[in-house]
Amino acid sequence: MRYDRTVRLDTDFATSVARTRDALAAQGFGILTEIDVTATLKAKLDQDMEDYVILGACNPALAHRALEIDRTIGLLLPCNVVVRRDGDRTAVQALEPNTMNALTELDALRPVAEEATRRLDAALASLKSVDEKG
Repeated sequence: MRYDRTVRLDTDFATSVARTRDALAAQGFGILTEIDVTATLKAKLDQDMEDYVILGACNPALAHRALEIDRTIGLLLPCNVVVRRDGDRTAVQALEPNTMNALTELDALRPVAEEATRRLDAALASLKSVDEKG
């Protein structure tokens, strides 16, 4: 089972991060955290790495529904969205929401995962469609 949903864009990294934030917001996701992995690895380990940011995205209504079913599900919520340089393109990746179902085997989570999938796919598709219009 793949655990990611990915689109690749022909836009620069900073533009891709900004557009990803907007696309997620349009689908009801707020960005609660941002981890600049590139800067952190450079500062802490003096290691160079391509541009890589982890956005901690949350849709409060979906998170609440999932947490009402299983308090431990916070470990598996599809909250991280990665924007990273991938050669001469930028990859935008989200966790496959159905991972929640696959790992917990809780059927009650299925509608939450389906809605999260629909919203994340819409956000990713909007990035791709804007990129294709160029």
